[in-house]
Amino acid sequence: MSEHQIPSAPGPSTPLINSYTYHSPLPTAPGPYILGVDEAGRGPVLGPLVYGVAYCPVAYQETLENLGFADSKTLNAETRSSLLDTLSSDPPNLGWSVRVLSPHAISSGMQRRPVVNLNKQSQDATILLIREVLDKGIELSDVYVDALGNTTIYEKYLSSVFPGINFTVTQKADSKFKIVGAASVAAKVTRDACVEGWHFIEGENGAETKWGENVGSGYPSDPNTVAWLKTAMDPVFGFPNLVRFSWSTVKVILGKDAHAVKWVDEGQASLIKAFETGTGLEKDRSAVTKDMHLKSVNSL
Repeated sequence: MSEHQIPSAPGPSTPLINSYTYHSPLPTAPGPYILGVDEAGRGPVLGPLVYGVAYCPVAYQETLENLGFADSKTLNAETRSSLLDTLSSDPPNLGWSVRVLSPHAISSGMQRRPVVNLNKQSQDATILLIREVLDKGIELSDVYVDALGNTTIYEKYLSSVFPGINFTVTQKADSKFKIVGAASVAAKVTRDACVEGWHFIEGENGAETKWGENVGSGYPSDPNTVAWLKTAMDPVFGFPNLVRFSWSTVKVILGKDAHAVKWVDEGQASLIKAFETGTGLEKDRSAVTKDMHLKSVNSL
């Protein structure tokens, strides 16, 4: 993949801490347009989750059928890279975008209260990409989405968010619709580039070189990935930022091999005690405010 294709992606010396969005140049051919949505990296314990969209005029569909797009999982890396070049080769008719969800953002959402689970994060990424394409002035008539779970409910929901657009949400959409296959290629090539060029902000004294080796496929079922996780873990600081720390595979390793931590909030206990010992108007004032002779408006 040539560097100009994803200019806003973090480079080799830039860590991927925050999620980001990239849009290709805006097509200029008259609409209406069709758009496909797919993702890459939902299951791995390593690296980002990437959502991709591709879009073209309805009148361009016959040409699109002959460009070779398919489910990216059925293609080798060289073919996927070549197809992303194809997707970028006809700017008047073809556009694409990706939303890259960083491992840190994924895990932070899943650990939050209330939880922002992976389904919600995926839904938000899909809606954001569609909305931003619309905001650029592209008229969409039909949108095809590759999704798991209850596709009927999701289809109705997206139709309510974007009235006037015909949605088709189905499993294996990347093998049924060429425009979804194109989105699949954009998502997969972007994710692979992120993982292969990962910058470890924790790397010191050669640690980055060690961490970048033999990570395997990134899936929890991959023995190479599991072995890498065990060697990459620091018993005090945990894992480098490539790892999704909310995954059960990671939690098991931390529970077994990391040092236990006991949290003691002495400051909170002292504050509670300070408030409990006050009387009258003094009751709601901490010891610090008393020592500084500070009073509330009501105590003047």
